Amino acid sequence: MAGQHGQEAQRAGTPHAQARIDLSAVRANVSRLCEAAGSAEVMAVVKADGYGHGMAAVARAALAGGATWLGVAGMREALALRAAGVPGRLLAWLLTPGDDWNAAVASGVELSAGATWAVRAAVRAAQAVDRPALLHLEAETGLGRGGATADDWRALLETAARAEAAGYVRVVGVWSHLARADEPGHPSCDEQLAAFRSAAGLARRAGLTPDVLHLSNSAATLTLPEAHFDLVRPGLAVYGLSPVPDVAGPSELGLRPAMTLTARLASVKRVPAGQGVSYGHRYRTARETTLGLVPLGYADGVPRHASQAGPVLVAGRRHTVAGTVCMDQFVLDLGDAPAAPGDEVVLFGPGDRGEPGAADWARAAQSISHEIVARIGARVPRTYTGGSASGAL
Repeated sequence: MAGQHGQEAQRAGTPHAQARIDLSAVRANVSRLCEAAGSAEVMAVVKADGYGHGMAAVARAALAGGATWLGVAGMREALALRAAGVPGRLLAWLLTPGDDWNAAVASGVELSAGATWAVRAAVRAAQAVDRPALLHLEAETGLGRGGATADDWRALLETAARAEAAGYVRVVGVWSHLARADEPGHPSCDEQLAAFRSAAGLARRAGLTPDVLHLSNSAATLTLPEAHFDLVRPGLAVYGLSPVPDVAGPSELGLRPAMTLTARLASVKRVPAGQGVSYGHRYRTARETTLGLVPLGYADGVPRHASQAGPVLVAGRRHTVAGTVCMDQFVLDLGDAPAAPGDEVVLFGPGDRGEPGAADWARAAQSISHEIVARIGARVPRTYTGGSASGAL
């Protein structure tokens, strides 16, 4: 039966691998996050091509699920969403002097400014396109990454206030980012909350009246209500993955993973005991067995660090990567289980059939779920269920 199934799959033209994205899960996850956010609005973070799920498709699903904002890292991502016709409030925050500030301001993209140079860049763009730039001022509150430090915050506020008084910008937000919200109860969260409140107070005393204050990522949205303020910015949870995996899994948080990554066996063969497998022969067969070749590798986003550890599901049985993950493929020791080319291999999914989750691969690779889904490469086609990937809102 396995051989017949595999041949039928090949005749049907099924891709050798695919990432199936359940847009209904995205909508439901965002709805759950809106519930958790209470009175705060929800910004769905769709950077990195929607964490590997497809940026425009996920953005539309998130808006349909109740998000009122979208967030991306780079300006090119923001402009791509606008070019795709995705509406709504949209923030980009990882900006450089060489970005196309004119196009962003002209398109109504809201921009982060964590230093005075960014305000000046926004002013020049506003003058060029004859439209005020919409700015969110970023305060450094303890993450040690972007944003103005306490020593530089007053200068940033003064520069922004002057630009606003001249009509070139509108300061519509003040924001920061938490360092350890994925460790609920960590004292740094309270410290950052205090620093953020202080920064927001200084902004008001400088005469600025932002529409929104925002600090919370996925973990804080679900576990730290005092950090919600006016807007929350969930990323990972939009895709149904737990931002606090040591505390609770997706189902316990009311989330459903949206991506299922599958492949089709490309080769099946019997080998004797003692057969070395893949580069370096880090794995040798203990007895005569069946080896199955999976046509996905680290060029597709399967982490090489999951060699000898990555879990998969084949015909209802769990197996582990045998030997080293290669650029385009990896091997499974299937034992005596019946198998044929074309049989489905499930790397991860929501768990409905007992398949591993992205968190299982994260543990195998000593990484995080964010990386597992975001790194799935362009060679893997995305297919969508639960709604149109390009339909109207």
